[in-house]
Amino acid sequence: MALTGKQVRQLRSLAHHLNPVVQIGRGDVSDTVVAQTVESLEAHELVKCSVQDGSDLSCREAAELLAERCGADVVQVIGHRFTLYRPSSRKDIEKIVLV
Repeated sequence: MALTGKQVRQLRSLAHHLNPVVQIGRGDVSDTVVAQTVESLEAHELVKCSVQDGSDLSCREAAELLAERCGADVVQVIGHRFTLYRPSSRKDIEKIVLV
């Protein structure tokens, strides 16, 4: 799902106050990291991740790889942090309404 510029701005503003939930370190984007990210995306739809200094991947590479493996969209990459978005299939959570 390709996000429009307006939707990206909306998601960036929502993600600003989030703390990183997923941490990518020496193991890079392992199956465990993917599973944790998928679980977080299902629960919250918008997840902030961080890349530690020990990782071999740049933040942009990690964001694109993780987004591809999770079926998510990269919202923003700044420094060692990035934000992913994917609509949740759960009905018991409050969904983000994109403009």
